[in-house]
Amino acid sequence: MSVVKVLLVDDEELIRFGLRAVLDAQPDLEVVGEASDGAEALGLVRSLRPDVVLMDVRMPGLDGLAATRAILRDAGRSTDRGTGRGIDRAPKILVVTTFEADDYVYEALRAGADGFLLKRSRPAEVVQAVRLVAAGGSLLFPAAIRRLAAARAGHAADGGAVARAGLTGREGEVLRLMARGLSNAEIGARLHLGVQTVKTHVSAVLGKLGARDRTQAVIAAYESGFVTPAPEGAADRD
Repeated sequence: MSVVKVLLVDDEELIRFGLRAVLDAQPDLEVVGEASDGAEALGLVRSLRPDVVLMDVRMPGLDGLAATRAILRDAGRSTDRGTGRGIDRAPKILVVTTFEADDYVYEALRAGADGFLLKRSRPAEVVQAVRLVAAGGSLLFPAAIRRLAAARAGHAADGGAVARAGLTGREGEVLRLMARGLSNAEIGARLHLGVQTVKTHVSAVLGKLGARDRTQAVIAAYESGFVTPAPEGAADRD
């Protein structure tokens, strides 16, 4: 059985203690290290090579947003001076936060974080989230974060990213359904496509948008106005 290595980054020792207790109780998850700030996390990512990082966003010194950007920027380029090895792949990053509508959370997702967890999440939700991102999935954000993205429509520096990407009609349909939080299987059912075909379209969308994952692609869709959120309580419009 493959074990997922997890790094905990939070300036509150009690939070780290609780997360470690939850994760280490699972046979397929192992907490390999802890950091109390973003700067310490950077060094541990290089030395421990975790599969998943649980990253607090608001910390003194180097905060979680800056640390997320640095980890993803350095992946594949940085060299560990002690071993001569680089960070050959970026770990999956789950932002841990108190408030889901935090601008720090939104910017971390925009920078390439794979999703976020609320500090009030139940233990089973934490375990499920770690397993999901470790397996290559993304935790698409709820309506509150989609509204934050919509509020920035037309204001992002790359606001025309979707228009410039040259998506086909089918790829555009897939992106709209991704933005509504549908899984590959759900998208396939909606469009009468096989799951593997949907995966091919999703990969094409990510490649054309230059997005690291589904989360970044969805953010681009909202910021560019390609997808428009419906009023509160209603489904997003196509």
